[in-house]
Amino acid sequence: MSHYEAGDLAKFPGIAKDAPELAKAFFDYYGKVFEEGALTAREKALIALAVAHAVQCPYCIEAYAATTLEQGCSKAEQMEAVHVACAIRGGATLVHGVQMQRHADKLSM
Repeated sequence: MSHYEAGDLAKFPGIAKDAPELAKAFFDYYGKVFEEGALTAREKALIALAVAHAVQCPYCIEAYAATTLEQGCSKAEQMEAVHVACAIRGGATLVHGVQMQRHADKLSM
């Protein structure tokens, strides 16, 4: 048995049970975010897919893998979005090395 169960995604609206006002606010906001605007729904879906990988949410990865395909994205576009997320996350990790170096230099003095 996995910690993550595929069926749990369908249960997501159930988070409203114990905090209905907060859940409504979140779902209203979420819906607004994904409306067409300066970015197309397709572009937003690719961004969501990349972010899902960066935050490592298996539910979001599966949902946005499907959504991007529905929006006409190719598997090559999906993978390129994943590589963008990887590059940003990797770069963010490496740039913190500057902080580590600065701190190590102070301690070494």
